[in-house]
Amino acid sequence: MSENQKKIWITGASSGIGKAVAEKFAREGWKVAISARRKEILDKIAENQNISSFPLDVTNEQDCKNVFEKIIQNFKNIDVCFFCSGTYDPKKEKEMNIEQNKFVMNVNYFGTLNCVKVVEKYFKEKKGGHISIVSSIAGYRGLPNSSGYGPSKAALTNFAESIYFDFKKFNVRVSVVSPGFIKTPLTDKNEFNMPFLRSPEFAAEKIYKGFIKSNAFEIHFPKQLTLLLKFFRILPYKIYLFLIDKGVKR
Repeated sequence: MSENQKKIWITGASSGIGKAVAEKFAREGWKVAISARRKEILDKIAENQNISSFPLDVTNEQDCKNVFEKIIQNFKNIDVCFFCSGTYDPKKEKEMNIEQNKFVMNVNYFGTLNCVKVVEKYFKEKKGGHISIVSSIAGYRGLPNSSGYGPSKAALTNFAESIYFDFKKFNVRVSVVSPGFIKTPLTDKNEFNMPFLRSPEFAAEKIYKGFIKSNAFEIHFPKQLTLLLKFFRILPYKIYLFLIDKGVKR
């Protein structure tokens, strides 16, 4: 492993966007540490010589700490952390489900918080690096049948905005990724038409360019959808709620 080789840690890397991003960075010559709960899948992905497997349950704070220590021991240095772990079950959100909402928040929000916490001291002492958090356009405003997933992503976006200021003082970049509909095992559960559906590889290309060729805080795609929802974001409640209500199939 070259000392000059760039290195990235990716959580949620066993499928979907996380897996595609891992493979993209590996093709670009980066050394990639991948984490997720499913060890057998990670080990298969890690057959790529630029990818190494570090199984992890992000909801376990001590596990996060232990895994990051192993990554630093192995890689010596980390330039970017891409926190992509997430869960979603639309069938369980058709009615308010307290246990499901707690589970989603624990994985999506607190799991990411656990990961950011264990790298905080490292990056601040290093006085450089990049932490990127995967949120979603579902976090822009409230949507029907999304009492767990949407709020968890809204919390992540707000969290990323908040820590941006804290890390900037240490020359550490913080960014948030807000994908539209990307074909993954999670979105495969959706029973509605997903406009502008894109592949994980499309997402990985956008993320890579956003990391390397831009200093933007938010990386969002596809623009045909995200720009429309950004417009919806600034509408007064009366207009927004009316439009969404009319757009929902009864």
